[in-house]
Amino acid sequence: MKKMKYVLVTGGVVSGLGKGVTASSIGLLLKACGLRVTSIKIDPYLNTDAGTMSPFEHGEVFVLDDGGEVDLDLGNYERFLDIKLTRDNNITTGKIYQAVINKERRGDYLGRTVQVVPHITDAIQEWIERVAVIPVDGMPGPADVCVIELGGTIGDIESMPFIEALGQFSYRVGAGNFCLIHVSLVPVLNVVGEQKTKPTQHSVRGLRGLGLTPNILACRSTAALDENVKQKLSQFCHVQAENIVTLYDVPNIWHIPLLLRDQRAHEAILGVLNLNNGNAREPNLVDWTRRAKMCDMLDEQVRIAMVGKYTGLTDAYLSVVKALLHASVNQRKKLAVDWVAATDLEEETAKKNPDAYKAAWKLLKGADGILVPGGFGDRGVQGKILAAKYARENQKPFLGICLGMQIAVIEVARSVLGLHDANSMEFDPETKNPCVIFMPEGSKTHMGGTMRVGSRRTYFKIMDSKSAKLYGSKNFVDERHRHRYEVNPDMVAHLEDAGLSFTGKDESGQRMEIVELPNHPYYIGVQFHPEFKSRPGKPSPLFTGLVAASCGQLDPLLQPHKFPNGVDKSIQKLNFYPNGNAPKLAKLSPDIYSECRIMNY
Repeated sequence: MKKMKYVLVTGGVVSGLGKGVTASSIGLLLKACGLRVTSIKIDPYLNTDAGTMSPFEHGEVFVLDDGGEVDLDLGNYERFLDIKLTRDNNITTGKIYQAVINKERRGDYLGRTVQVVPHITDAIQEWIERVAVIPVDGMPGPADVCVIELGGTIGDIESMPFIEALGQFSYRVGAGNFCLIHVSLVPVLNVVGEQKTKPTQHSVRGLRGLGLTPNILACRSTAALDENVKQKLSQFCHVQAENIVTLYDVPNIWHIPLLLRDQRAHEAILGVLNLNNGNAREPNLVDWTRRAKMCDMLDEQVRIAMVGKYTGLTDAYLSVVKALLHASVNQRKKLAVDWVAATDLEEETAKKNPDAYKAAWKLLKGADGILVPGGFGDRGVQGKILAAKYARENQKPFLGICLGMQIAVIEVARSVLGLHDANSMEFDPETKNPCVIFMPEGSKTHMGGTMRVGSRRTYFKIMDSKSAKLYGSKNFVDERHRHRYEVNPDMVAHLEDAGLSFTGKDESGQRMEIVELPNHPYYIGVQFHPEFKSRPGKPSPLFTGLVAASCGQLDPLLQPHKFPNGVDKSIQKLNFYPNGNAPKLAKLSPDIYSECRIMNY
């Protein structure tokens, strides 16, 4: 049986260096070499998962197929590697301690004193080995390489048990099966204008003092490292100069795998893992390169107003922004997101801060399309309702996600049906016209893990609808959910009388999953979160629809047989063949071939 290979990515000096993107890029590079890759993210916080954490505190909560509420870096892994991870691919201190305490309560330790070493450290290693062999790419059997990212910064107290466990783990799996990549900062002081190596030297010294020795240094800097700086780092950090790469500033993060490839990082990794003996090939990143370069060259803008509660921290809507980017590149448009704080659209702000009120409405009215993402709590809800009303009345393309769908329903109930007190029971439990109600199976006492969360099936009830056509006229679609409240089925008939069309429902027919305004250029609300399954080469259909409608290009997307340059529909299967080697496509010209690859045909 083949041995699993492990690549550990750690960070030093400061947080926020981009370890997640680096780990994702390393995974993509190894996948491009023909290896199967899986990923694990270690978060040293005590929370069991990210589900109860504020987006202001930790960015968005990313949702997996199995309902795992995890760190946003797992979203990066899924997008870059086009894989489906499990909740166990996100390890937290809370999960590990809970597992160990449960074993202690059962008496599994036979009366022994339970300690950080060896019980916690053993649990960490056992967890990694167990999860690393879970297939995540749709193919049977374990992957070849597991990329592990350790959150936080070397020296953090909370990550010490993980450092100790990983030190033991590297010794246990043996040389040739473990590669440590340390991401560190090489700052440039403006006064001197010189790249300073001392922070990285100290970081590596601290890492070595904790029992881990880096094989490769990935240095974050504003520009490529000078050769003398590389030599200095090599000498003082005991890392070969050819194993030191620079992750300098680039126009978009899709260039990071290309940076690593150009600096032959894959050769260094494969050499450490003893995989350069014919098991891997030269990385094939043709499509990825084309997409990254195209993203830089786009100049015709599409402006999308993002009306939300957490607009002060863009990471709170990271997957939504990425899905918009995937869709806009697919439509050959340069994305511009106008962040509109929902509260600034409300009458209260007009009284207290008229300048902010005017600025918010100017952004909303000037945008090509409007998106209202998911959220919790009543702050800014009235502003979101006003945004949905403006989009509905002014024929502005609109996409509402989760709460965004619910407020669209509330707005129609108020404005069209005249039910001025219509509301969600989340915001007014006593409302006489509850358009949105609490899920019957939900818990009102516990916050964590009590929502309808994970992949659920939506059945299209009206095939002649924009949403059904955008999804390829399938009978159903599987998308990821995360919510406690849903549209009240008792009010559906009244809402339909008001012009709404519930085009997608769950298998029972009682849960409303997709709502549309048929006589609107593009007005769609969905209870699920389509952003979580969007990929750079496979953008979410609903986001693609929003961007296309915002550019006046929706009609071609709704025609099932229209393809670039009249290419036959059979090439729609092109992306399903490894390396693009689809049979019977040799006659395609390079231009048509590349266009179809990027357009996902």
